[in-house]
This record gives sequence, C-alpha cells and structure tokens, in this order.
Amino acid sequence: MQVRHFTIPIFVPELGCPFQCIFCNQRKITDGNKIPNADETRSLIDEYLALYPRGQHHIEIGFFGGNFTGLPLDEQESYLQVAYSFLESGKVQGIRLSTRPDYISEQGLHPLKNYGVTTIELGAQSMDDEVLMQSSRGHTAGDVEMASQMIVAYGFRLGLQMMVGLPGDTMEKSLFTVRRIIELGASETRIYPVLVIKGTKLAEWYEQGKYKPLSLEEAVQWVKQLLPLFEEAGVDVTRVGLHGATRLLHGKELLAGPCHDSFRELAMTEVWWDRLKGLGHRAKGIEVVIAVHPSQYNFAIGYYGKNRKRLLKHFREVRFGKDLELKVNEFKVDYF
Repeated sequence: MQVRHFTIPIFVPELGCPFQCIFCNQRKITDGNKIPNADETRSLIDEYLALYPRGQHHIEIGFFGGNFTGLPLDEQESYLQVAYSFLESGKVQGIRLSTRPDYISEQGLHPLKNYGVTTIELGAQSMDDEVLMQSSRGHTAGDVEMASQMIVAYGFRLGLQMMVGLPGDTMEKSLFTVRRIIELGASETRIYPVLVIKGTKLAEWYEQGKYKPLSLEEAVQWVKQLLPLFEEAGVDVTRVGLHGATRLLHGKELLAGPCHDSFRELAMTEVWWDRLKGLGHRAKGIEVVIAVHPSQYNFAIGYYGKNRKRLLKHFREVRFGKDLELKVNEFKVDYF
C-alpha cells in the first residue's frame, strides 16, 4: 500500500523576523492575522487529524510563515512541546519548521533535535548576493551555506526554498541557485515565482515602474528548466508556485506576477513537451501510444491535454499509458 503524506500547517506569520523583505507580506499570504497560541495549536492539530482518512500515512506538523528559530526559546518550546506530544503518541511521524538561514546556530539546533524536529527549511530564495541585497533579505549566500552545513551535520532533513524573478534575477542566476541547492545537500526544495502583493516594497516599485515581474509564460519557461535538474539530483520539489495564489488575485491583494494555482502542471507540461516533441518529426504510423511512470501521467498528457493536442497535429490517434517499470523521466513509445 502506498504511504500518503500529509502536513498539518501551523502559520506563525512574521513572528521572530526582524526583516521586511521587499516581496513579503506574510499576513496576506497566510490569509489572517491570528497567531495561534499553544492550546489553539493543539486544537488545530486535532482538527486536521480528524479530517484525514484512515490508512497508512506519514503525517508531519509544520511551522510555517515566520522565522521560527528567531522566536525566544520559551516560545519555540511552547510550540514544540505540543508537536512533540503528538510525535510521542505516534499520531504524527515528523515535525518541520521554516526559518531564516542567518538564525541557525549549533546552540539553537540542540533543542530542535531534542523535541524531535525532523526537517528544517531555509528561505534561501537566491544564492546570488546581489539579488539578496536588492531584495532586502538581510543575509548572504554564505549564511545559507553555513546554515545548511550545520543542519545536515546535525542529521536534519534540509529544505532550501528558492524564488524566481526577484529584482536582479536572471535565468542564469536561477540555474546557479539550483546547482548550489543541490550541492549543499538539500533533500527538498520549493520554487516560488515572485508575485507582487499589496503592502510590500515590491508593490511600490511595481507601481513606480521600477520593477517588472515575470509574465506567466516567462515564469513557466524559467521553471521548466529548473525542475529536471532537481529531478536528476533526487531533490524532492515539494511545491511549485504559491498555494492559494488565485485567492490573493480574487481578493485584490495581488497586483501582478505569474499567478496560477496549477503552476506546477503548467511547467511540467512544458518539461514533457521538450521530451515528446520530437515524436512528430519521426512519425512511423498513424497512431502512437506513449507509456510513462504513473506519477507523470497527467504531466505528459499536459495541462488540459495540451501535449496530446500538440501531437494530434502529427498523428490520427494519441494515447497515453502507465508503466511502473519506467523512471519518472522516461517514456516508451509504440507506433501503429
């Protein structure tokens, strides 16, 4: 039986963070101003657990949205004690948190280990110092490197988040960031195309004509080049694009940027088109059957069948199938 993975999100927006990055308005992104205390956190976890179907699961509690290790130690412990009680009881199998790379120290990692934290995600955003400076991140690429090395050395699973389209960013700089994320030993990553959200410095720059975000098409073309590199390196891409992005658009909090709730599917459609597009030029029949790994089935067909429609310009019939024996980046073709 396939193990299903769930993460119970506990949002602590901007808690412990002394910086205001030009792109950041966490309270808008997390859709609320209420920060849960320890008792409310316990109740929230119970509510999520009651929603999950019975079966074999791997459930994590995740503290997101702020700078967790920037909190006073007693506040960190108040949250971690709650999470650890669920870990001890076997109701969850992991605890994760997101934080800043310049708030990682050996002294700070000890209590995280003691309370059973399994994964630490760092908001690296870019490994280019000029991009980090223009984004008012308040840390350097060197800080990301040192923090990553400590996290891996302590036996935590390392996640490194990145953004594409920040001020000063280029396709080449994003590719460099991907390579460094892989080299630093990250087990997972998240890729966020930059959105312009009200109440941010970036919104001011956008309205003044000082910043132009990537279009949706540009962002898809960037990200489609990044995803195969992570795939080949065995780095799990846990998210592509901001969750609930269109909610910001409909709520008129989003001013501009590559907003799409199916961003990953758009990018993976193009990844698979790069693999399949040559079939039409060496067509050997009027029908083609393409087998892919089950996890890639929808991506290979394409968003709203886009890749299938493209291939139908060369074939009378195009069918897709699933083959567990194939690797995620492989496909098998039969012509009829």
